[in-house]
Amino acid sequence: MNPSGDDSHVELPTDPDVYPAPSRPLHLRPSALGWVFAGGIVGTALRYEIEELLPHDGSGWPWATFMVNLVGAFILGGLLEALARLGDDAGWRQRARLCAGTGGCGAFTTYSTLALEGVLLLQHGHLGMAIGYGVLSVVGGVVTTWLGIVVASSVHGRRARG
Repeated sequence: MNPSGDDSHVELPTDPDVYPAPSRPLHLRPSALGWVFAGGIVGTALRYEIEELLPHDGSGWPWATFMVNLVGAFILGGLLEALARLGDDAGWRQRARLCAGTGGCGAFTTYSTLALEGVLLLQHGHLGMAIGYGVLSVVGGVVTTWLGIVVASSVHGRRARG
């Protein structure tokens, strides 16, 4: 015990979930929701434009959704790795994560459309393509996320050395 009689253990890191008590959980803060909303507007608009350029009728490979999901996974992996290497999830880093990551990439990527297009492929009799599309989308998403992490890590490493 220290002289004041409390058992505070100042030598140990504080638990951010316990002390200091946050005023409100992040997902309930209007400012956080605003950042997600702003990013979502941009992500949705970009996806819409790409889907308009490469429409899908259910009879062939859904290129727009496939590319959007892979690019979004790459961006999200790179963004989160870069932000994590720059410091705690606070201040501008938290706002960037909420806006570009949760809002932007969340609205840009579309796994619900992936599922719908898989069903459309099945309805048009393309069983093999539907399975391939689903598997390649998920595996490709994991791989491109990993590549985004590797690229961001590499960039951070070069900056640290240079």
